[in-house]
Amino acid sequence: MEVEVAYARPDKQQIVPVTVPEGTTALEAARLSGIVDMFPELDLGATDMGVFGKVIKDPAAHELRQGDRVELYRPLKIDPKQARLNRAKKKA
Repeated sequence: MEVEVAYARPDKQQIVPVTVPEGTTALEAARLSGIVDMFPELDLGATDMGVFGKVIKDPAAHELRQGDRVELYRPLKIDPKQARLNRAKKKA
């Protein structure tokens, strides 16, 4: 089956199409994609993942379906609530 693995930094983004057997998990697809060769800073065991914008709690157990896009997420630099609070303080 065909799936995609996606990762993005501010300066570079990549979507890698991968052919995997039925029953492949999100973590396995990420490893098979070779995305770590393109982004050596990635630690797949510690990286949050999702499928079409929905976070997966356990990528090692989440089986993919035909056409899924596995997304690898970068850690947030600041909590979104804190960022909003900071912007509100600036305006005041």
